[in-house]
Formats: sequence, structure tokens, C-alpha cells
Amino acid sequence: MNLEPESDPRSPRPTTVFLSYARADADKAKTLVKGLESCGLSVWWDGLISGGHEFSERIQKALAEADCVVVLWSKASSQSHWVRDEAGDARDRKRLVPVSLDGSDVPLGFRQVQCIDFSRWNGRTSAAEFRELDGAIRSVCGSAEDREPAPSARAMVGRRTLLMGSGAVAVAGMGIGGAAWWFRGTKPTESASIAVLPFRNLGGEAGDEYFSDGLAEELRATLSRVAQLAVAAQTSSDNFRERKTDARGVAKALGVDFLLEGSLRRSADLIRVSARIVDGTTGFDKWSQSFDRKATDSLSLQSAIAAFVTDAVLAGLAKDERPSERIGGTRNSEAFDAYLRGTSLYALAGGEQSDRGALAAFDEAVAKDPGYAAAHAARSRALTVIANNYAPVGEIPGVYKRSIDAAREAVRIAPDMAEGHSALGFVLFNGQLDAGLAKGPYQRSFELGYGNAEVLSAYANFAGRTGQFVEGREAIIRAERLDPLNPAVFRNAGLLEYAARDYVAARTPLRTALSLNPKARIVQSTLGDIALMEGDPAAARALYEQEPDEASRWRGLAIAEAKLGRMDLATAAYDKLVKIGMGASHYQQAQVMAQWGRGDDALGFLEQALALRDAGLVRLRNDPLLDPVRTQPRFIAIEREIGFG
Repeated sequence: MNLEPESDPRSPRPTTVFLSYARADADKAKTLVKGLESCGLSVWWDGLISGGHEFSERIQKALAEADCVVVLWSKASSQSHWVRDEAGDARDRKRLVPVSLDGSDVPLGFRQVQCIDFSRWNGRTSAAEFRELDGAIRSVCGSAEDREPAPSARAMVGRRTLLMGSGAVAVAGMGIGGAAWWFRGTKPTESASIAVLPFRNLGGEAGDEYFSDGLAEELRATLSRVAQLAVAAQTSSDNFRERKTDARGVAKALGVDFLLEGSLRRSADLIRVSARIVDGTTGFDKWSQSFDRKATDSLSLQSAIAAFVTDAVLAGLAKDERPSERIGGTRNSEAFDAYLRGTSLYALAGGEQSDRGALAAFDEAVAKDPGYAAAHAARSRALTVIANNYAPVGEIPGVYKRSIDAAREAVRIAPDMAEGHSALGFVLFNGQLDAGLAKGPYQRSFELGYGNAEVLSAYANFAGRTGQFVEGREAIIRAERLDPLNPAVFRNAGLLEYAARDYVAARTPLRTALSLNPKARIVQSTLGDIALMEGDPAAARALYEQEPDEASRWRGLAIAEAKLGRMDLATAAYDKLVKIGMGASHYQQAQVMAQWGRGDDALGFLEQALALRDAGLVRLRNDPLLDPVRTQPRFIAIEREIGFG
């Protein structure tokens, strides 16, 4: 192969892969090179050149020009300074695709991205791990506008889809600010990006944490209205609450140009906020200022600090383009305070007590200000969660009705607020099981929620459930851009690709979700489902055993044990599913029955789930586990009833 082949400037440049490995692993490296080249990739490795001065210069040049760097980690390469240097360069440039040859631990500093396990690779390009590597390489490489995929690349929907398949790889080094990305087919217009870090509470009162955290989140909501400013989401920003990383490291991890950080001191009469903007490249302060407000005038802090930020980082922004207050907000300080308390409780996700406490706070907020659209939307979400998880059976319809009314009131008051439309779509789909009615609100939330990672991620989840995969991928790419350290975003990315039956693309973001939160729910079980679909019930069983969600764990084990011919263990797992479900696991029981070949029983459980309005049915349309009964008239009737027809 030519080291520097001549190319027609009119032809797309081939994808170039730099292979980094230790000399002790040369035989495995050669096999891998042949496999990658057979897929149409151009592979650069040091076996192409001789030693000496030319050797060092050629390596440096090839590394700098490579579209991605595949690092073969092993016990030997972990000790190699050359490999560590090459991997560090790739990580910093967001070009790293790591592979584990022998299952040994990856060195510290390179564990942000899940390695692709090649310890059992048989040398064939048809193997699952090789297909995963091929997908990861094509995902992390350059845009389709600059380079066409190699002929063997799997059919995708352009760069948006390619990025979707590699949510994890794109976060190499936990930074995404320099990556190319698209939204709704056009490049965004932001000229700067910023992360609002949690404000330090200097008042000494633990009960005031909700106010400092809430102020930071309201600032994000206000700043996200500026089209020229990308604002990192709360979950990712909150990872740096303890400030154990310097400013440049935080900015790099979040992929932003600037950081807004500060402190808050609150007394009975006065609120003082000291804020500073830090340049993420240099680590130096760009601007700092203090804001004093009477305790009864806390609301004006949002607009004052937002104006301060835009003046500092977007100096040329016209006055009419600057944010004033968040859409759907309030001018009532007591309502604002109640809303912040509710938001803090809801974010805990601590169970029934905290969720009902959040609802009580949101009730108080709308009582203080009936025109507070954001509080109505938050109240709707809390009601939907309570209906899904805690409400007695007889009360569920009434709770859902209150949720729908609250969401519709939010939309009526603030028709341009994405959160209201998202809340309405959420309750119509998960509560009423009406995909047709939910589509309009979800679509509107997608159009309005350009700067809101939570709204975009929720839309992507809905899109995957309803088969709108192109739109879902567009939304989830943007959500990853805004919230690169949020495991829920990557879980939704994986669920989207699983629903699309692209199991190779699904595996990488799911593994990233686990790397960010090893206890993330419905991730191990989805990886188990993928292994099951790929014909490996033993691997599926091992993954199901690690799933924290009991219903998903026992459902998976009941299926995997049956596939392994151990019906006694499969029946025992099924019995546990029925017991822990307490009559509310009909959907999971239908999945088991379908995989056991008992189609009539599966359809019967689905019909019972429909009668009970079981939210599990939102997965019906694209659930591979139900394929054995998918063409049955009874199944089709259920699909139509939900609005999937």
C-alpha cells in the first residue's frame, strides 16, 4: 500500500486510521490491519516505514493527519511511552478509539471511553467486536460533507447518524466542543459556549442549597434563549460541584469556551451573588462582578447575570437579542422560591416522599402565581411520575387528568416554552398511551427545545419508540453536545439505536452510560437483549444478572435460561418476575411468553397491559422480543389502539 497515495482533489478523501500498538502485539496488529483494510479503510501503522529520523517524523506527521487513532491496549502497550503519548494526543483531539487486546486494565487517564473488548476476537471481520470497531471508527471520523463513507460502511443517514452511533467515542477525553455536528440539517449559529457551574452557598445554611442550585439552573434556561450561545446542561455541569479539576480541565471536559462560576450569600434581607467568567482556554478570569439584591427581589438576579454573561462573551450582540427573563417564568419571588424547592426535590429522584414533596412545592408555586408556566409544566411531570409509580389503581386516571390539565395550562400561558410541550407529550404517551396525540406536542418541544438537553433527550426517546429514527438521532446528537456527562442521554441514545435494530451502534452509547454511572438502570438489560438478538444467550445471561431494575433482570433471565435449555431456572426467574411485579409486569411477561414460543399467552398479557394502561406498552412497536407475535391480528389491533398503526 502507498504511504502517501496521490489523490484526485475532486474525489472524497478516504478515512485514515492510525494504529498505535506495542511491538509485542505486532502479530495481532497485522491481523487487525488486514481486516480494517478489507473494509475500505486506509490504515497507517509503523510497519510501513523504516527506522531512524524518518521514522519519528513520519509517525508524528501520520498521527497529526489521521482521522482517528485506534489504540491497542494490552499489558505490554500500557507500559509503552510511545503508545501512551499517541493515545494522549488522540484523546485530546477527540480521535481516540480504544481496543483491549487482552482484557487488562487501561492506564489511568484513558478510561473515559469504554474499550472495545478484542480479547476473544477470532480474527474475522464478521465477528461482533470487529463490526463494533468498524462502526466506532466511522463514527468518530470526519463529516460526510468532507468525506464519503467507505464502500463497506453500513447504510446510515449521513453524519448525524454516524455521530449517533458513537456517542461514547465522541466524548473521548470528555470534551466535545471541537467536534463537528449538525442539527435539523444545518450547522448551528453559536459563536460561543458556556457552562454554568453550581453556585457555592456561603450562607452556611444547608437548606439554602436549593436556592443556589436553582439560580444556576434558571440562568441556564435564560441563557439558552441566546441563539449564539451554547449552554451546557445541568447534569454535566454538576459533575464539577466540588471543583477538584482546574478551570481548563472543566472547560475541556464539558466542551465549552467559558465557565460561569460564583458564590451566593443569602440573609433575611439581602442576596449577594459574586460571579466570574473564566476563559476555558487560558484558565484566567475574563470578567467578574458582584450583584446585590433585596431578598424580595431575587428574580432580577437572573436577567442581571445573564446580561453580564452575554456582554462578556458576546460583545457584539444586539440589545434586542439579549436574554431578559426565562420563557414561562414569574415575577413573584415567593412563587419562584417554591418552584426552586420543587425542582430540587424532583431532581433527587429519591422515591415517593421526595416526588410528592416536589409536587406540593409546585402546587404552592402555581397558587402564588397562576400564570407561572414553568411551574405548571414541572407540576405536570411530577404528577405523571406519581401516577406511574405510586398512585393507587383507582386514582391513576384522575392523577393523569390533572397532569394533562397542568401541561395544557403551561402551553396556553407560554406557547413558546419547550418544557410545556414536552410535559404534555410525556403524559399523553406514557399516561394515556396515545402516540398519535403525543406526536404534536413532542414535535413542538423538539422545535423549541434547541438549547435544552432534557427536552431533546425526551423527544429522542419518543422518536425511537415511534420509529422516527432520523429525527431522534438529530435530537440526541444535540443533547450529547449540551450534556456530555449525563448517562441518561447516552442511555436514550442506545435505546434509540436498539429500537432501530442497529445493535452495533447501540452498544457504544450504552457502554458510555455505564462508564458514567455503573448503576444506570435499563442499560445492562438492553445490552443483554442485544447479545440475545445476536445469538449469544450465555453473554445475555451475564448481562441480565447485573441489571439493577428487577423486572428487567428477571424478564431477561427467564428468556436467556430458556434459550440455554434450562427451563427449571427459566421458570424460577419468571416466577420472581411475577412476584415482584405484583400484577403490574404484564408487558414483561408478554416478552417472556413470546420468546418461549407461547404466542397466545403473550398476546393475552399484552391485552391485559392495554386494559391497565401499562406504560411498558410504549416500547411495543419496535421491541425485537415481541417479533414472534408481531404479525398476529391481535397484536396489530393493540398497535392501532395505541396509535402506532
